[in-house]
Amino acid sequence: RLILIFLVLLAPAFADKERQKTNQNFSSNNANHKRLKRDWIWNQMHIKEEIDTPLPHHVGKITSSVRNNNAKYIIEGEYANTIFKVEETSGDVYAFERLDREKKAEYELTALIIDRRNNQSLEPPSKFIIKVYDINDNAPVFVQKVFNGSVPEMSPVGTPVTKVTAVDADDPTVTGHATVTYQVIKGDEYFTIDDSGVISTARADLDRETQSTYEVIVKAKDAPGFSGDSSTATVTITLTDINDNFPVFKHQSFHFKVPENISVGGEVGRVKVEDIDEPQHRNTKYSFVRGDYRDTFEIVANPYTNEGIIRPKKPLDFEKVAEYRFDIEATDPTVNLRYFKSGGSKSISAVTIEVTDIDEPPVFTKLPYEFKVRENDPEIRTLGSVWAHDPDAAKRKIRFSRRRASPNGDYIRVSDTGIIQLPKPLDREFSSSYNITVAAQEILEDGRLSDRESHAQVHVIVTDENDNAPELVYPEEPRVCENAAPGKVIIRISATDKDEISPRGFFRFSLATEDSNFSLVENYDNTANITVKYGQFNRELAKIHYLPVIISDNGDPELSSTNTLVISVCKCNEKGNFTFCEERAKQVGVSIQALVAIFICIFTIIVIALLILLRKRHKKDLSGLGRNVAEIHEQLVTYDEEGGGEMDTTSYDVSVLNSVRKNGIKAEAAPSPYAQVQKPPANITSGAGEMEMMIEVKKDEADNDRDLLPYDTLHIYGYEGAESIAESLSSLGSGSSDSDIDYDFLNDWGPRFKMLAELYGSEP
Repeated sequence: RLILIFLVLLAPAFADKERQKTNQNFSSNNANHKRLKRDWIWNQMHIKEEIDTPLPHHVGKITSSVRNNNAKYIIEGEYANTIFKVEETSGDVYAFERLDREKKAEYELTALIIDRRNNQSLEPPSKFIIKVYDINDNAPVFVQKVFNGSVPEMSPVGTPVTKVTAVDADDPTVTGHATVTYQVIKGDEYFTIDDSGVISTARADLDRETQSTYEVIVKAKDAPGFSGDSSTATVTITLTDINDNFPVFKHQSFHFKVPENISVGGEVGRVKVEDIDEPQHRNTKYSFVRGDYRDTFEIVANPYTNEGIIRPKKPLDFEKVAEYRFDIEATDPTVNLRYFKSGGSKSISAVTIEVTDIDEPPVFTKLPYEFKVRENDPEIRTLGSVWAHDPDAAKRKIRFSRRRASPNGDYIRVSDTGIIQLPKPLDREFSSSYNITVAAQEILEDGRLSDRESHAQVHVIVTDENDNAPELVYPEEPRVCENAAPGKVIIRISATDKDEISPRGFFRFSLATEDSNFSLVENYDNTANITVKYGQFNRELAKIHYLPVIISDNGDPELSSTNTLVISVCKCNEKGNFTFCEERAKQVGVSIQALVAIFICIFTIIVIALLILLRKRHKKDLSGLGRNVAEIHEQLVTYDEEGGGEMDTTSYDVSVLNSVRKNGIKAEAAPSPYAQVQKPPANITSGAGEMEMMIEVKKDEADNDRDLLPYDTLHIYGYEGAESIAESLSSLGSGSSDSDIDYDFLNDWGPRFKMLAELYGSEP
């Protein structure tokens, strides 16, 4: 406990010299009214935290130089009169609560001295501070419960891993109160920690493949002499991987079976290795160490699975080699040899590849085949042959056939034995080369052809023979002025030849006759100039000249052709420009294709016309019966609804007509009713009145009979009135129908019922 000593200093009042001179005659009473200077007198107050003696605890004393018996001390502030109180007469300050420096290290209060009689302040207020002294009463605490760290495996001793931090709430200005020391209490055989909290490796042989994570417990404690509890934290340390392990084969040997027709680069099989390093540090390389046929296979590492994929570099042949044996080695060139564990071996494994036999297609002995033949040579019928054999042990016979040809057509044939034949001579001008695809198939034991086949390309080159004469390339229509001067070039002509151009020279041009006003000058570049020989053409004698030109080639044999050049003589102006030329009669020709198309069109038109005539004639034969049926049907009834028409037996009742047959009356014995029945005399009731009455009766029947047609059906009645001796024959008045009635008796009723008998009579 600190004792605060308050020194009271008296400040004497010194009178001013001028005042002393002017007031030297004042009385002694006036000298008593001189004011003395006063002030608060104390040192800074201190108190320890967490004092274990009974409350209140004395903090210190405030003292003023005021000499007044009625003086009273008071304090003001946030914690005044609650935590801190002052004895008003003596100025002693007391704490009524135990203080904790970690909560609040100092308190600021205000001291006042007043006159207790009138509460007037005797001195200005003064602020003072109470500081709380620290005691070492807090243990260090880690900033987090769990820390994480990592370090590469096989790191040297002392390699930093991570740092932990613990804090002490005590006053760091007090020696030893906030000093924290660390200690590894679990895992100290692998890691150490210094006073700053840095954890480092304690061993150089930490192997991730043996143990990848470590749990270390660290304790933080106060300075020596502190008896309180310490705190702990957990540190999880992970060893990161380095490439320090070689791959090892999972098996000492591998055996694979593969068909002999596997494609080059196809997968034969996979060999598997085990590398305990992490995937990013797996870089396995495979190589052959013993055995033949290293040039036949290759081993490529899969970057994702680290497997070794065996692939053939050339075609396999069961008939030549049925089994391959060799040793392979798996290594990792990126292994860090500084951390390589002694005793680790480079893995070696034996590989056996068994080739299985399959039915292979035939194999051609030479690819591709090429033959040359002269064009238009009738003596050449055989160009050569293709050959293929069965590569399998069965050695079956082979049959050849043609698959495709270019150009398409029967120009080249292939026999069953592979002989290339020409059915007719080839024309180089049609095609200078011919290509065919020949297929080879094995003949099975039962005579059938195998479905496996191989192909070979046959190329036939046709050599040229000089069998086409050169032809004139007709330019634009040649024209010449009638007053052209001698030597005037009319036109430059050239020639073409379907045969190959002879390397010995160019075409030769000449005129068939010299008896003309034209001359020919060769340019020796496969062209020639036609020029005016004498000049001054007479258009009155000839407006068009036909000039025969002979063109010869230098082939063997030499061929030539005569071509006619048509030259027009035109009128020209003084500058030599053409002003008038007769239109040359153009030759109009029709190609064979056009003639065929015209003939097909004419033939089609004739066929269509014949079909139309036959159809009209057929309709004419049936028109008589068709017209009578329509007329009779119109007289019987006309329907304006989608009913059954005349086939609707529910609307027909010929029971009245049929009653004659049922009663046994023979028509031929009875006299004609038209001969006996006389027309009734005309009366005044017939006409519109009688028709009106009939319509009303029929209307009432339709309204009251539910069995009749719907009310919106239009009825047309064939009513003939009272003047008709036959009365109405409409079937609308029939009340019954019988589909089994025999209507043959209508034939006996005379010619007027003939058509009705044909309609309802039995079919012959």
